[in-house]
Amino acid sequence: MHPLVMSGERMPSRIPSVFFTVRIDGAWRPRQDEVPGHHDPAALARHHLRHGAGRVLSSYSVLDLAAAQDAANTAMARWHSPVAGLEVIGSVQLAVSVQDRELAEEHARRHQNIDLEHEAEMRRLAHLQRVLADPNLRRVWWIDQFPDRFDQLSSLTTALGDLPAPCEREDDGIHGDIRRFIDQLVTATDTPEQRALFLKALTRALHVLGHHDLMTTAAQWQAQSKPGSTPE
Repeated sequence: MHPLVMSGERMPSRIPSVFFTVRIDGAWRPRQDEVPGHHDPAALARHHLRHGAGRVLSSYSVLDLAAAQDAANTAMARWHSPVAGLEVIGSVQLAVSVQDRELAEEHARRHQNIDLEHEAEMRRLAHLQRVLADPNLRRVWWIDQFPDRFDQLSSLTTALGDLPAPCEREDDGIHGDIRRFIDQLVTATDTPEQRALFLKALTRALHVLGHHDLMTTAAQWQAQSKPGSTPE
């Protein structure tokens, strides 16, 4: 086994202009019954150890030093054969210069500010969409924003068409689809007979599912919806 040491190596992080300072302690050995196909196997071993460390570190921030070091050592700290006739092994120790750390922190702050600005803008637009999708809120909003142009509200209404209310994040996916479907179903049951049939089916479904508390609530609604019942 032939030991290798490479210190002071500068390797790019996830941010290409910000670098880890890397020390690699490694070794190489000829693979059993094979002859390395290179006239300088030590140089080949160093190259592959650098390449292996760099490939891993390029996915990490210098602010996540411990995680980056663990990931690199997990990949390198075992004998492996990058080319025929040669096996290499290595471990890394990472450090970060003050300048590189400050650059990474500044980069993180900028991205955080961008994310916060984007989030605020998306919230503002979602609120505006919610207002414009509701005819009553839209009317109040228009009067507040353009009190001297009330006669133009109809033009806005025409332009908006069937603008839907924004979907909340928790409504994404199957849960949101089911919630919206139930809303549509409840809206569609606009006669007492339809509501009674819907509540009867709902009560039976909750009983089968074992949700007895919900079933009790649905049964109370069912009783209240019967003709001649007195609302509580």
